[in-house]
Amino acid sequence: MDKRLEPLFTPWKIGSCEIKNRIVLTSMGGTDLFGWMEKNHFDKAGAEFIMRVAKNNAGLVLPGCQPVYNPMLGQWLHKNKKMFRDLAEWMPEFHKTGAKLFVQLTAGFGRSFTISKMMEMLYNTPVVRTLSKPIMNLDKITASASPSPNRWSDRVPSREMTRDEIHDIIDSFIKSAVLLKEAGVDGVEIHAVHEGYLLDQFTLPYVNKRTDEYGGSFENRYRFAVEIVQGIKAACGKDFPVSLRYSVVSKTKGMRQGALPGEDYKEAGRDMAESEKAVKYLTEAGYDMFNCDNGTYDAWYWAHPPIYMPENCNLADVEHIRNFTSAPVVAAGRLDPYVAAEEIAAGRLDGAGFARSFLADQEWVTKLIEGRSEDIRPCILCHNGCFNMCHYKGVPNDQDLFDSLGLARCAVNPETMQWKKHRIVKTDKPKKVIIIGGGIGGMEAARVLKLRGHEPVIYEKADRLGGTFIAASAESYKGKLRDLLAWYVRQMETLKVEVHLNTEIKSLDEFRGRDIIIATGAKPRRLPVPGIEKTVEACEYLSGRKVGDKVAIIGGGLTGCEIAYELALEGKHPVIVEMKDDLISQTGVCLANSSYLREYFELHKIPVYLETKLKEVRDGEIICTRKDGSEVTVKTDDVIMSAGYVPAPLHEAGGKVRLVGDCVKVGNLRSVIWKAFETAAKI
Repeated sequence: MDKRLEPLFTPWKIGSCEIKNRIVLTSMGGTDLFGWMEKNHFDKAGAEFIMRVAKNNAGLVLPGCQPVYNPMLGQWLHKNKKMFRDLAEWMPEFHKTGAKLFVQLTAGFGRSFTISKMMEMLYNTPVVRTLSKPIMNLDKITASASPSPNRWSDRVPSREMTRDEIHDIIDSFIKSAVLLKEAGVDGVEIHAVHEGYLLDQFTLPYVNKRTDEYGGSFENRYRFAVEIVQGIKAACGKDFPVSLRYSVVSKTKGMRQGALPGEDYKEAGRDMAESEKAVKYLTEAGYDMFNCDNGTYDAWYWAHPPIYMPENCNLADVEHIRNFTSAPVVAAGRLDPYVAAEEIAAGRLDGAGFARSFLADQEWVTKLIEGRSEDIRPCILCHNGCFNMCHYKGVPNDQDLFDSLGLARCAVNPETMQWKKHRIVKTDKPKKVIIIGGGIGGMEAARVLKLRGHEPVIYEKADRLGGTFIAASAESYKGKLRDLLAWYVRQMETLKVEVHLNTEIKSLDEFRGRDIIIATGAKPRRLPVPGIEKTVEACEYLSGRKVGDKVAIIGGGLTGCEIAYELALEGKHPVIVEMKDDLISQTGVCLANSSYLREYFELHKIPVYLETKLKEVRDGEIICTRKDGSEVTVKTDDVIMSAGYVPAPLHEAGGKVRLVGDCVKVGNLRSVIWKAFETAAKI
């Protein structure tokens, strides 16, 4: 192990509970021990994930947040005694790993509850709303500190919670904590004065307008969280650890308005001055640890940092707040383990929190210990598999039901939380399998085939592996994507996959009778407008083509917006032209990612033309047509086309020929990797 990492592997205490090292798996929805958005039960998939992480040298493990009142079917957590007995039977095996387990309990989501189109229909159709209450009582589960707009939808507002509802939640926290202690769990974490969830909504002045004992003064706004910990301590004893998931600063300008890194703004939520006071007050109330980052659902990119956010984005604020509490403090959010180790050694931090890294590779801590960091499959911060709640103009949460019910999967690791569906099974009939195309899809197929016992052979027309992912990972801020590309290339070398570079295959005739996988990707969509030959294709720019100062990007999807962001970082002046009524108006892109880019363009006054079509490209300018038929002329030095892609298969599927990746259907990295895995698993 690199000596710089040694501070991460020193013991520490939370109250009287000793933790073997400083690595903390922070909670993620979908890794729950008692089920996620379904009838409460002991969840074997969640338990499998937790056990894999514990066996791979995590010190403190926190499963996904567990609502004390289940949004689905309206169940109180403490009333299902069987699953606590099942947990008790499982705990001895967990403790053999040497890790400790804190179960995170949540009061709920309030105005942050992710509303879908179906939920809007349920809420706004009186008969259906009444009939659906036993299954999903939206009026109850979206209730907040005060009447408020929902983060996702204008059609399902939040009403004010009653005192009785507050007391019922506190009662369930206490009873659930008692049952967890009896089951052998090492502690609980209260979710959350954090991220604008329900408990946090009570603390935040821009949400809480109450005039009773749960609103108004500082003490009243924090009363809900205080009464929970006091009740648990009274029932479970002072030595039973209770952690708090905590946002140091809200980084929020108002409803649905976040504050970007470095932005000069007026805080609508919890500022640092209040946080200094709050952390001291909450420590005195009984909290034994603060598991910290920043943000709210209105500033979601702080709690769920996309690749555009700086590394260690929350660390300085977390370290500052540590000066105001005697309890240990954990930092999370794009945390670099080497930086965390340095800060722990210096006494400025107690624990290092990681989440999505464990989805990409449950063994990453073990690999660090063994000095195999280059073998760690990296998280690329995309949220495509784990947390792709998507929002753009005109829609609430635009998320497939398959994803809504199955969070905590991983775009780059198809097996995570899908071990029954996606698994490596050795073949009893080894074959030589031809793979045409050495991009990510081709390499993933080769990796799975080789692990199963087949002999894949890759033919790639370029002089290196990677395909279009080389261009897709080229922007300055996409180091994590370049790490993933390096990981795939290393897999090909480690597994000794036969690779032929600079070899273009134009016909399948020479491979007749073989199993063949086509992974030739997609080609740019070319718009039929005058002057199109004057434009630069997106991949050309990303591959190094130089452009001038003022650059028009045609297409405001994710790729176009990321190019505009890169140009802005370079000090250039991008202009975005998009046919739809919003930027990044596409399913699968998490709101944490898309809202960062939209707000960045707004803050930096980057011109955006929505509902606007490209009509003509001229020397030094483009002519566009607005929705109302009027024309607009935009002066430009260069024009980058990012109007999408169309599949470009070398050959149609059929017989022993199989297609994977974008040559089947243009998607995202997740669809490419998962399809390649599934295809290779069936040969």
